[in-house]
Amino acid sequence: MAAYGLYTHIQSNKRRSVALLIGLFFLVYLLVFAGALVAEALMASENVPLDWIVHAAKYDFIMAAPFATLGTILWILVAYKFHQSMIDSITGGKEVTRKEEPRLYNLLENLCVSRGIPVPKLKITEEDALNAFATGLNEKQYSITVTRGLINALNDAEIESVLGHELTHIRNGDVRMLVIAVVIAGVISFFGEMVFRIFFQGNWGSSRSSGSSDRKGSGAGIAIVIALVLVAIAWLLSVVIRFALSRKREFLADAGSVELTKNPDAMISALRKIEGRGELPVATSAVMEMCIDNPRHGFTDLFATHPSVDARAAALVQFAGGHDPGPLELPPPEEETSDNTDAPAGEPSSGPWGGSEKPALPGQTPAGGPWGPKRS
Repeated sequence: MAAYGLYTHIQSNKRRSVALLIGLFFLVYLLVFAGALVAEALMASENVPLDWIVHAAKYDFIMAAPFATLGTILWILVAYKFHQSMIDSITGGKEVTRKEEPRLYNLLENLCVSRGIPVPKLKITEEDALNAFATGLNEKQYSITVTRGLINALNDAEIESVLGHELTHIRNGDVRMLVIAVVIAGVISFFGEMVFRIFFQGNWGSSRSSGSSDRKGSGAGIAIVIALVLVAIAWLLSVVIRFALSRKREFLADAGSVELTKNPDAMISALRKIEGRGELPVATSAVMEMCIDNPRHGFTDLFATHPSVDARAAALVQFAGGHDPGPLELPPPEEETSDNTDAPAGEPSSGPWGGSEKPALPGQTPAGGPWGPKRS
């Protein structure tokens, strides 16, 4: 695979991501062992010591490990085949062609042609939120989805930067890694929920005999507590791993977008316009992790999968020479549609696409851009 900008950081990120995914996969085995502990504890006779229960759970784990591996692989294969259709059904994303969305399609195609890479599918979801995300596990599946709100609020240079950001996720392999991580985390959530259901809602203990509560010794109780702690640890680590996969890659994708577009100011202004306006009401947390921005506020910021826009803008200022205008206010939709000559508030003037894209009215001077003087 040919190297391109930020090669060292990208390769380091890939190695770290692979290691994290391996750790995520092994959390499945931790849950299987926890399930074995619960099963042996519930079936244990009175006053069975803890070490005997642990020994029996180890044997059960060895017997169940191949089935757990097979089940996880099957889960991944199902997701490989159907994950895109599931995401589209959640977000309402619809694939568009050049004829339907020439402005958006041409921007994406130009970026791909400039680097000699295949053009991913382009999809639009009719949401007012300002956001975008990339999905897919191979070149035939890769797609970039943008919201209608983002298309309406950003100018061409800013949209190009957002597309470059998502395209960089595809080029760096982030999309494939994150999809697999979400799938494996789904396995962990499934197994964890199953263990809790067996213990709290199942009839394992009560169905054995009417004196089941008297039959259980301290060893079985301790084994159950250990199992529940292992389930909690596995779930918590799966969340931490998903966060680790998300945060680092956003900085690299921002930098990769600047490398593609040569316009750090457009990337910064796009982030500032998206800031706090990206929440997709219909999307699950797994989908939001794939987006260019996953807004969190207050206490929930502790569980944020993305670095703050302030941190991302500061990195672009420091390392790419961009200029940060600070938080931007967007005009209401009525103002955008009624005014055909003024650019939206906060829209940068730099770059050939920085001005208004709408033609000037007769007798008025065009709002900007290199082609303005040629219009009548």
